[in-house]
Amino acid sequence: MSVPKSPSDMRDALVARLGRRNFLRAAAVVTGAGGGMLGSRSASAASTPTAAPAVTLPGEILQPGKGPIHGKHYLPSRVEQVRWGYVPAVGSQPVLHMKSGETVTVDAVSHEGILEDQGRDPVTFFSKHGVPRENVLEDAVAIARDYSRTKRNFDVDGPHVVTGPIYVDGAERGDVLKIEMLSMLPRVPYGVVSSRHGKGGLARAAGGGVPAGITMEEIMPPVATDGRSTGDPAHYGNVSVFTPVRRGRKGVPSGVMKRGNSGTVTFPLRPFMGMMGVAFASDGELTAPALNSIPPTLGGGNIDINLLGVGATFYLPVFAEGALFYTGDSHMAMGDGEVALTAMEGSLRGTFRLTVCKAGSGDAPSVAFHYPFAETPQAWVPIGLSDPDGAQNGQVNDLNIAMRRAVVNALDFLEHDQGMDRAVAYAYLSAAADFEVSQVVDRTTGVHGVILKEHFSD
Repeated sequence: MSVPKSPSDMRDALVARLGRRNFLRAAAVVTGAGGGMLGSRSASAASTPTAAPAVTLPGEILQPGKGPIHGKHYLPSRVEQVRWGYVPAVGSQPVLHMKSGETVTVDAVSHEGILEDQGRDPVTFFSKHGVPRENVLEDAVAIARDYSRTKRNFDVDGPHVVTGPIYVDGAERGDVLKIEMLSMLPRVPYGVVSSRHGKGGLARAAGGGVPAGITMEEIMPPVATDGRSTGDPAHYGNVSVFTPVRRGRKGVPSGVMKRGNSGTVTFPLRPFMGMMGVAFASDGELTAPALNSIPPTLGGGNIDINLLGVGATFYLPVFAEGALFYTGDSHMAMGDGEVALTAMEGSLRGTFRLTVCKAGSGDAPSVAFHYPFAETPQAWVPIGLSDPDGAQNGQVNDLNIAMRRAVVNALDFLEHDQGMDRAVAYAYLSAAADFEVSQVVDRTTGVHGVILKEHFSD
């Protein structure tokens, strides 16, 4: 019997023997690195399912093509290729082709700082917060200034800059696209958290009413500052909180906000892509309502689950030849719920491994062949959406619906992938699993479960 001589030979031999998914599980137990192995990079194991690997802050502004690029392929956010406010449809023209199992680095551009209510001029917007011109991303400047692929309508379009789609060889309808998060590098040392009228967890209801459970005085931003009647986004009265990055407690890269007239609040960065998806809707019109970037769907999209940082894996059912993967809505940090409307939004350079999983291969959870599913090195993450068709048949944002679907998907996983009796699995979820609100602000609301893998180690 020949003995593998190099680490890569050993890895390939183990993958052939165990299967890729079982190999990654074993690697997660031994090294704590989870599914996201990248060259010589190693990520320390998190102590809890909501912890994240240490964040790397590059020593420079990551302008397009500059600085570390970890993937085999590199996809910048060129103004003539990105979609602003809309996601690709089935049949969209890809901007990159790659083989299954290869890696790709994507330069995501945050929408915060370039939107119409902020002046659509990131140089001027960020200069008001002390950011020098050379620290503003050139691709953000170009998109704000030159984007003309579709005519922007601030009140209708999604806000997100969507990069892609990427065609993955061998992907067919009925497969699963496995997305492994390998690295997430902040491109700039700052972000923005924005609250916009009519949106967020404490927004005024459609038609100007007050949602159940709060009073008019408790609406945020305050009703008296609502300038939407002007028809000019620059006068809508929205609140954008500039959030610089510095090293906080124990040197951890952190977001910093003011606390009254003196003092600050600091919180650790946990970078992840809020938007990762595959083409789902078949409407080919670039600005079709079914392609709006705001609501998540069965194809993923604006899923906004803060566990999907480095080391995590996201599984999506495939609805189009080549899968047509896209990403965007890069977050530097986000709490469950994302209550004010946005997370700490900031441009990231993300590196992913994209792998096609076929039915019967054992390379993806069974639930993932019909619904988004995720996992971290510590936990399985079943997902529930209130309106998984992206509001094509009417908008439903009832968290109860999202919760029920997350529980059903958790039960299906435990029964079909872990061999549990369904009644016992139901009892287990009640006794030992957590169900968390992903977000309440994207029209379609989300809930995700957290099932600890250590409970299944015996």
